[in-house]
Amino acid sequence: MPPSPRSNRDADFGACHARRQAGQGVWRGALGHILPTIAVPAKGKSISPTVFASQSFGILSLLAAIIRLAADLFLGMTMSHVMNTYARQPIGFVKGEGSWLFDDQGKRYLDAVSGVAVMSVGQSHPKVVAAICEQAKNTIHTSNLYQIFRQEELADRIAQLSGMDEIFFCNSGAEANEAAIKVARLYGHKNGVENPHIIVMEKAWHGRTLATLAATGSRKAQAGFEPLMDGFVRVPYNDAVAVQQIAKNQSNIVAVLVEVLQGEAGVVMADLEYIRTLRTICDKQEWLLMIDEVQCGIGRTGKWFGFQHAGIMPDVMTLAKGLGSGVPIGACVNAGRAAGVFGPGNHGSTFGGGPLVCAAALATLQVIEEEGLLEKSTQTGEWIRAQLREKLSGVAGIKEIRGRGMMMGIELDRSCGVIVERARAQGLLVNVTNDKVVRLLPPLNFSRAEAEQLVNTLAPIIKEFLA
Repeated sequence: MPPSPRSNRDADFGACHARRQAGQGVWRGALGHILPTIAVPAKGKSISPTVFASQSFGILSLLAAIIRLAADLFLGMTMSHVMNTYARQPIGFVKGEGSWLFDDQGKRYLDAVSGVAVMSVGQSHPKVVAAICEQAKNTIHTSNLYQIFRQEELADRIAQLSGMDEIFFCNSGAEANEAAIKVARLYGHKNGVENPHIIVMEKAWHGRTLATLAATGSRKAQAGFEPLMDGFVRVPYNDAVAVQQIAKNQSNIVAVLVEVLQGEAGVVMADLEYIRTLRTICDKQEWLLMIDEVQCGIGRTGKWFGFQHAGIMPDVMTLAKGLGSGVPIGACVNAGRAAGVFGPGNHGSTFGGGPLVCAAALATLQVIEEEGLLEKSTQTGEWIRAQLREKLSGVAGIKEIRGRGMMMGIELDRSCGVIVERARAQGLLVNVTNDKVVRLLPPLNFSRAEAEQLVNTLAPIIKEFLA
């Protein structure tokens, strides 16, 4: 059974509802102010240019107010000054407990998105909350001008779990990948490569900053931001032969940047032998093998890191989403040929690796280990995929159900964004990526009862959609 709302939830809901009503009141008031200023001329009378301009402005203001009011009333949204960079769903959440989110009307939703693979141990885990609160009582920020003991502790823990050597902390996955790109370029220059290039993959996703956008394999995301940064050579994913051909014909390659699971491309998995072959090629060419684990790292695939399924060690690994249970943290982790490439002054971050986010990350890793969530996520993920395959067997339009651990995709033969709305209407949060793939990213501690509810809610929605 899902948890009951906390005792103070009603107060929060009331405050949210009051804010919404206040927002609606503002726009109703605006209409009341604008309408009286718009007069209709008497029959046969003309309007002077000055009055016409005033009246036109009043009409335009009225139209703008009507549009804003319509958005407020019908979408349940009070428009704000937030920049319009997201196609947000018309819902917001005010509380979270484990695998459940609650909106401002008290309705609960089973969360199979986890903030896009961020909330590894669910919402408001007591140990994570306690760690954040305790750290906030002491220091929140001091800067990297000084030692940060929590940062050192977290670096030691990540090195222990990964077998790698050194960690640079930042605030996001894009920043972690920016750091990796800089490591590769500096590595190249230190080894006499004047114009170092990095091999990247088709349909890859590494971020939206200028360098990571150029490395990303999405023309849709890149459009309008040309000229893109050069220094990247793109090849098909899962195609080791293409990488070998570049090795034969291009002498300025210094690294390969690859995801072991392409999340934004639709949860597309790399063949493990492909990852092993890339390791062999990089060793032979003395390139860096750089693995982007921003989405699939920190237990999401059933191991601490996705590369561990292939039994290899990268030179660079990037982390972010699942590391800090919702606080902004990223990491660029180096080993082998990449260890020691950066020195003082080569890179930095004002906020990176601060005491608060590192305390949250340490608590997250502790919960994953103490609650056995690597094994649990493996078992639960396998069960969900097996149940979905059984319930959707023979349904025309299902192309593939795939995934590893708690990172899953249901690929259909058509665009399926409407499934997000239909699932939300039934109290289930899912995501669609690459237009045709229903992506599931539940918390690692998803219970069997919650997994059953996910399957029993989602399978009929997909069947009805494809009928």
